[in-house]
Amino acid sequence: MNTGIMGEARETVNENNTALKMKSGGLMVYATPAMIALAEQAAYKSVEPYLEEGQGTVGTLMNVKHMAATPVGMEITAKSELTSIEGRKLTFKIEVFDEREKIGEGVHERFIVNNEKFQNKANGK
Repeated sequence: MNTGIMGEARETVNENNTALKMKSGGLMVYATPAMIALAEQAAYKSVEPYLEEGQGTVGTLMNVKHMAATPVGMEITAKSELTSIEGRKLTFKIEVFDEREKIGEGVHERFIVNNEKFQNKANGK
């Protein structure tokens, strides 16, 4: 795996991913938690083909700015770029757009894990 891997994920703003529905605010606009989840999806799916069998990634840091509101009905596109690899730590540049403008940007970190071992450790709590 090398830096420069690009990812992309899309969704349409609907009542289920609004701030009101997700309890992150009181308005019918695209929720910040939904934006974060879409950005994580873009990142993790972009590197999946480069992992060994049985490996996955888990998000450990998301530092984003949500810069503009988006109404119900607009399409959202999250883009990721793998900018750094340090051992098992992967760092991504994140940008999120609606149909008119950039609505979010930031940095996201993920760690490569052995899926079974990670799940077993979590289940042991």
